[in-house]
Amino acid sequence: MALPLDLDLLRTFVAVVESGSFSNAAPRIGRSQSAVSMQMQKLELAVGKQLLIRSPRVVTPSQAGEGFLTYARRLLKLSDEAWASVTRAEEIGSVRLGVPDDYAAFLLPPVLARFAAEHPLVTVELICEASTALARTMSEGRLDLAILTRSPTQPLEVMRRERLVWVASPQHVAWEGEPLPVALFEPGCAARIHVLRALGEAGRAYRSSYSSASLLGLIAVVQAGLAVAGLAACSVPPSLRIIGENEGLPPLDDLEIGILRSPAPATAAVERLNDFLRRDLSR
Repeated sequence: MALPLDLDLLRTFVAVVESGSFSNAAPRIGRSQSAVSMQMQKLELAVGKQLLIRSPRVVTPSQAGEGFLTYARRLLKLSDEAWASVTRAEEIGSVRLGVPDDYAAFLLPPVLARFAAEHPLVTVELICEASTALARTMSEGRLDLAILTRSPTQPLEVMRRERLVWVASPQHVAWEGEPLPVALFEPGCAARIHVLRALGEAGRAYRSSYSSASLLGLIAVVQAGLAVAGLAACSVPPSLRIIGENEGLPPLDDLEIGILRSPAPATAAVERLNDFLRRDLSR
């Protein structure tokens, strides 16, 4: 008869695979490196197969470990949901969360992963729009919460400041163009306002080569070497390089990020996500 799987061993196994080593996994699960190693030996002995390939620099799953990892994650998720169904039954529900494309792609994934681990019964429905549109969507009653960039005239508690940086293609020198070719977000966007203000105060002539709410479209224009742009530092893809004063560009003001919530009565699920986002974004 097969022995029951120890969830503690599964949790350690997942931590080792995700972090790439016993030493990195140890603080994630609150154990010593030697304890992590002993747990993995115990797990491999229990299943009768080598699950991890150990090397001096990194630990990776074996072929058997790759398949086992899928089941380990599924069992841990099911365990968390079962526990939450008893201890946090009032949290069952969904939350409609609005977020701009750039934050959804780069800032939000690790935040939502941590929230899902703590609140597995809450479903988050993402609505991606520009910050200028999110306020309107909220007023129409189609959102519970929204993470957005504060415009200069918007009353919003600032939870986080994000660097706004100049970006360009590594293969081109678009910043040498006169007038400077700039790709901009749509009118009203805080990043656009900051970019145009900085260029105006520096007396730098520019021309708008692209204007849109689409982050991917803006990145494509910059990658092609047709323009430079101002992006939140958290959303700069590896395909672009950060430039600045060395290339003759003026410094940019930080973006101010806050949370907007619906005036309608909030469910327990909405309250949990609101509290979590406020805590996480304020770090």
